Amino acid sequence: MPTEGRLLRLLTWLSPAFPVGAFGYSHGLETAIREGKVTDARTLTGWIALLIEHGSGWTDAVLARAAWTAVTAEDHAALDEIAELGEALAPSAERRREAMAQGEAFLNAVAAWHPPPILRAPYAVAVGAAAGAAGIPLRPALTAWLHAFAANLVSVAVRAVPLGQSDAVAVIAALEPVILRTATLAAESGLDDLGQAAIVSDIASLRHETLDGRLFGS
Repeated sequence: MPTEGRLLRLLTWLSPAFPVGAFGYSHGLETAIREGKVTDARTLTGWIALLIEHGSGWTDAVLARAAWTAVTAEDHAALDEIAELGEALAPSAERRREAMAQGEAFLNAVAAWHPPPILRAPYAVAVGAAAGAAGIPLRPALTAWLHAFAANLVSVAVRAVPLGQSDAVAVIAALEPVILRTATLAAESGLDDLGQAAIVSDIASLRHETLDGRLFGS
């Protein structure tokens, strides 16, 4: 497949229109907004940057890289183990449902192309496996994944803060260096590099379960 074709496929898979239901989850951000931790573009940028570099964004990128590597090596046993590990790393019941529901929806939708050799996986693992099976290069796949991760959280803030569209675009622009830097590091990572320190986000995801009148599923 030409490079343009692989890029087009990647853009389709990680488009907001791809039917994974990402719009229904806030990844604990709704709690942070309600509690006054995220109130504007500056605090949102800091929140998402921390997740990408030291939290669930980093963990997901490492898992996606591992899944991509397992598929390209045709190591299906390793891919299954990576999927199990990704599910086990979810810090709360809601975050686990978020990752698994989106992973299932992604795998169902991506079957319209050549599906990866896995039936059940967290979202990041499913995307990494699909990219590997489609011959999409690792670095672009990780960059696109992290951009989609950030863009969905910005979309949550647009609805829940609420944040204006100009501020939302400014947040995405400010996150570009973080996304590129993290994708580069994740492309050279291994499972030994897993780990996160975004404890406030994890606590927010736990507290979301009892949030009154919530808009999102996590």
